[in-house]
Amino acid sequence: MARPGHARSRPSLEEDEDEEAEDPVDAMISRTGCAAQHRELQECMAARQDWRHCQPQVRAFGDCMARRQRAEEPRQA
Repeated sequence: MARPGHARSRPSLEEDEDEEAEDPVDAMISRTGCAAQHRELQECMAARQDWRHCQPQVRAFGDCMARRQRAEEPRQA
């Protein structure tokens, strides 16, 4: 006997696209101004499958995020 919930209908293709467009992590990174560095890091990780081979991209993204954090500190004080 099937359990409740197993008969759920799958979301339509349009709903799947809407979910991808509203990714909160991507939105957050875009607001930091570090989206380009993040994208380069993701592309390297996809190509190399090992973060150790992507150290220049890791550093660039980390430096960008650190600059953003330092820029925010005076506003928070």
